[in-house]
Amino acid sequence: SSGINAEWPLRPGVRVKAPTLRANTKDELVKQLEELKTELSTLQVQKVTGGATNKLSKIKDVRKSIARCHTIHRQKQRENLRKFYLKKKYMPLDLRPKKTRAIRRALTKNEAGRKTLKQRKKDTHFSQRVYALKA
Repeated sequence: SSGINAEWPLRPGVRVKAPTLRANTKDELVKQLEELKTELSTLQVQKVTGGATNKLSKIKDVRKSIARCHTIHRQKQRENLRKFYLKKKYMPLDLRPKKTRAIRRALTKNEAGRKTLKQRKKDTHFSQRVYALKA
């Protein structure tokens, strides 16, 4: 795909960087995730069988890389959902702005500015009088 993900396919021992992951498509992300998981499982087997210490220190990097992949996958998912629900009447609760409970329950500007029929009639029939004052 693009020139940013030059580390594709994943070389062993190379930490996965978030910007390179963002450049990848969903399928590439899933594929990379699978590769990382298989690498992690082999490293864990080596740990149990008494592998080299440099392999043991790599477990942490691989776990963090898996977490990065999951995070970016979720971010992309949410971004696409936001685009999908942008023009809709309702949006899922987890995509709405959090703010505070009081702000969420407050009247909207439109609701606050509305008047009852009775008030509108009163305003039209008994409007504020304008007086000319002598100077």
